[in-house]
Amino acid sequence: MHDDRLLVEGRLERALRQFIRPAQYAHRVPLTLSVWHAPGEPVAVSAALEAVYEPFATGAEWGSPWSTSWFRLQGRVPDQWRGRRVEVVVDPGFTGDGPGFQAEGLVYDASGVPLKGVHPRNRHIPVASPARGGEPVHFLLEAAANPAVLHDFMPTPLGDVLTAGTGPIYRFASADLAVLDEDVWRLTLDIEVLSELMAELDAGRPRRHEILRALEDMLDALDLHDVPGTAAAGRAALAGVLAKPAHASAHRVSAAGHAHIDSAWLWPLRETVRKASRTFANVTALAKEYPELVFACSQAQQYAWVKEHQPLIWERVKEAVVDGTWAPVGSMWVESDANMPGGEALARQITHGMRFFREELGVETEEIWLPDSFGYTAAFPQLAKLAGVRWFLTQKLSWNQSNKMPHHTFWWEGIDGTRVFTHFPPVDTYNSQFHGAELAHAERNFADKGRASRSLVPFGWGDGGGGPTREMMERARRLRSLEGSPRVEIEKPSAFFAAAEEEYGARAPVWSGELYLELHRATYTTQAATKRGNRRSEHALREAELWCTAAAVRDAAYLYPYEALDRLWKTVLLHQFHDILPGSSIAWVHREARETYARVLAELEEITASAVRSLGAGGPAVLNASPYARDEVVDSGDGALVRVDVPALGTRSLEDARGPGPGAVAHTTGDTILLTNEHLSVAVDAAGLLTSVRDLAADREVLAAPGNLLQLHPDHPTQYDAWDLDRHYRHRHTDLTDADSVELVEDGPLRVTVRVVRSFGASRITQEIRLAAGSRRVDVVTDVEWRESEKVLKAAFPLDVHAERAAAEIQFGHVHRPTHANTGWDAARYEICAHRWLRVAEEGYGIALLNDSTYGHDVTRVEHGGTLGTTVRLTLLRAPHSPDPETDRGTHRFTYALLPGAGTGDAVAEGIALNLPLRVAAAPVLAPLVSVDHPAVTVESVKLADDRSGDVIVRLYESRGGRAAATLGTSFPVARAQVTDLLERPLNEADTGEAGLTLALRPFQIVTLRLRPA
Repeated sequence: MHDDRLLVEGRLERALRQFIRPAQYAHRVPLTLSVWHAPGEPVAVSAALEAVYEPFATGAEWGSPWSTSWFRLQGRVPDQWRGRRVEVVVDPGFTGDGPGFQAEGLVYDASGVPLKGVHPRNRHIPVASPARGGEPVHFLLEAAANPAVLHDFMPTPLGDVLTAGTGPIYRFASADLAVLDEDVWRLTLDIEVLSELMAELDAGRPRRHEILRALEDMLDALDLHDVPGTAAAGRAALAGVLAKPAHASAHRVSAAGHAHIDSAWLWPLRETVRKASRTFANVTALAKEYPELVFACSQAQQYAWVKEHQPLIWERVKEAVVDGTWAPVGSMWVESDANMPGGEALARQITHGMRFFREELGVETEEIWLPDSFGYTAAFPQLAKLAGVRWFLTQKLSWNQSNKMPHHTFWWEGIDGTRVFTHFPPVDTYNSQFHGAELAHAERNFADKGRASRSLVPFGWGDGGGGPTREMMERARRLRSLEGSPRVEIEKPSAFFAAAEEEYGARAPVWSGELYLELHRATYTTQAATKRGNRRSEHALREAELWCTAAAVRDAAYLYPYEALDRLWKTVLLHQFHDILPGSSIAWVHREARETYARVLAELEEITASAVRSLGAGGPAVLNASPYARDEVVDSGDGALVRVDVPALGTRSLEDARGPGPGAVAHTTGDTILLTNEHLSVAVDAAGLLTSVRDLAADREVLAAPGNLLQLHPDHPTQYDAWDLDRHYRHRHTDLTDADSVELVEDGPLRVTVRVVRSFGASRITQEIRLAAGSRRVDVVTDVEWRESEKVLKAAFPLDVHAERAAAEIQFGHVHRPTHANTGWDAARYEICAHRWLRVAEEGYGIALLNDSTYGHDVTRVEHGGTLGTTVRLTLLRAPHSPDPETDRGTHRFTYALLPGAGTGDAVAEGIALNLPLRVAAAPVLAPLVSVDHPAVTVESVKLADDRSGDVIVRLYESRGGRAAATLGTSFPVARAQVTDLLERPLNEADTGEAGLTLALRPFQIVTLRLRPA
């Protein structure tokens, strides 16, 4: 036989494009349109029903950026369409961009009942099937004029309603009443499924040629000038090849409907409320037509939005859960960033999410579902297990730039040794459309073939929402068992995980430690104000809960602010979404985030101050919310500095403050200012650099070269501006060594301070280098007026220690990372995430760098004067232009600190201290509510139980990476003590002794205790 494959394939492509697809809608008549352009922000449908509409014609422009227009679509089904499937097909001006990244809408009936969403790949609105003829048609379309923001990462003003302009950006193309020819529609799907499968089969396989000839026969049976009349004959020609079953050994795909909806990204939070509603309406409507659908949906926050704003859609969701067509997944409040949220915040993501799903929908979720976050902390396995979560899913590591993950199904081991069964879908997308290329890739790419036979495929339009479509469901029916293709079974993710674990769990490999994404490293730094707001809010919540709990235990009349704290926690958790906290959203999102954090912090200050007042009468006192005793210099409230010694989680009267004792002094020698206290001697030169930091107790120099060296790099990522810090940024830099001024501004006796001012480009930095009496820390309090463009600012500390690895704080512990680049995996970690501290050490001596809002760091081994040292740098600020063209421009204030001679415990305690300032207020001197007698056991949170029983919840963990036997005491009598899971559900009675509760912790073990006051 002559090889005419290309001719047949070309014939097929043209016939499908020019004749078959256009024939799916056999008849059309235009609808009558009228419009109401809603002023300002979106309104409820009730307002739209009362509005006055004006005539509108297709072809007319509408919609300034971010505005909403309500369109009435009216008409009548022609009598001659009796017995046909009639739909409205709407195109308000869709562009080439995908669903969720342009105009979209929600359709209501004439009475205001929401029906379904419309987007470029889902334009139809059912009218009747079969039609009687003569039915009146009246729909209301809430059309959102959302602009397409991300075009080649070019700067654009469209990312904020304040700068986007007022001119219309869409032209309404059409709104028609149409007949869907079901034979032609189904023929189109037959052709697409078979031709895509054929394209993935090797040319030497008979199955490929069998499909080709069947498609040729179909073309011969089809009259292209009468596609509707001959579509049935065309389908008959394909029936045989569609009926051939998959091989017994075919890869098994468990498919779950999905609609990844970014809670904010290229749209503001308020628009996500509507995106969730559109998607949820789509899915519940689709399930009525395709009862085999299972839709996997995460993010309790989005459910809560739909419940609040669209109660009718919410009722449909609840029915779908009962019917089994809807599967709540994910166990979290939002799909958060998985690197930067603090330990307690990550725990609350899970507890708030799981509690919502259980209380609102009666579902116990069993998986963490984070397909799109930018790397994953090694604390996750333990947190998951403590919450009763069995499984973990992501696919984001398929984006790695350098190294391919060796497994798709495996056990992931956390820092404490806990393991969770984990799956990376080898289809490498969470937005599958069941294309032949996707399924073939999943089969070829699956790394665990031979031992495992199944993988998961999330299908549906996502990122901006949308979800599965009827075309996808039709594809799934054809792919259920089709020779040459993987078998496709739509089922709940839990069914997949259970089957995969049963098949492979005993032999699955283990990955130990963090899941580092070799991409998007700049998300540790971008939008510094958002990150600062998150860090400060996390610590303010910790402090508020502690003193509110103390007040509630001390005074039965005190009303613990359950509702306010719950609301504030959920606000902070929402803003940890993986495009908000990482800094990769539009300007509007981050502008609102800054405003929100300011309100959160102000309200928490009021809550905390009220709780402190409720502790009882007393004179001026210092309150310490840290789990470690503090010896610090504080402002007494009247501008005077006082050195105080305050117990962990307790208070101390200012009257008991120490005298000056060994103070801090400064003197000048030539161009050098020398700052000294009982622990350190710090030299600052005329350029404002730290030329020496000497540890007096260890009698050793800490620096290998001048420290606190600010370095400015060009920052031009290859593609993802806000997301990426590409390796080539290191090729050039400027050392900022010119100082406008260097002056001693505080000269003891309790604190000495040198102020350094630098100007460069259009920016100005003022830094106060502080050394306080009794402190082992050198604090650098920094104010920046940042006006740079596409630059990254680093602060470098070349340290005289030989460290082969660096320890970086993560949630509930720390991880070690190599400082060398021996392997590709090591080299890829050229930018890393740390929470409050990063420590490098050689045997017998360590140095930590602390911060109060910075996450990005790098650590390298550098030779200085013939000696190999370790340079630690903090990544302070960036200035990318997309998607926010003004990213980080403005005023910033943050503090970082050098801690010489630091053990791991010192880094833990001082990192907390830097982030949780002592509070001076009128209060009685009180014994700590709880106390622990082992320094490695760190109390993470103290609060009242969420069930409002009045029980006290204490969460603590082993923070140094070793074993710890400890006793926990309380200042209140305890009637019952229980160990609980993460959701405060009792697991067993706690062990108690004469001195209190006895604890035996493994390295990095987290324990949650429930204490019932007597």
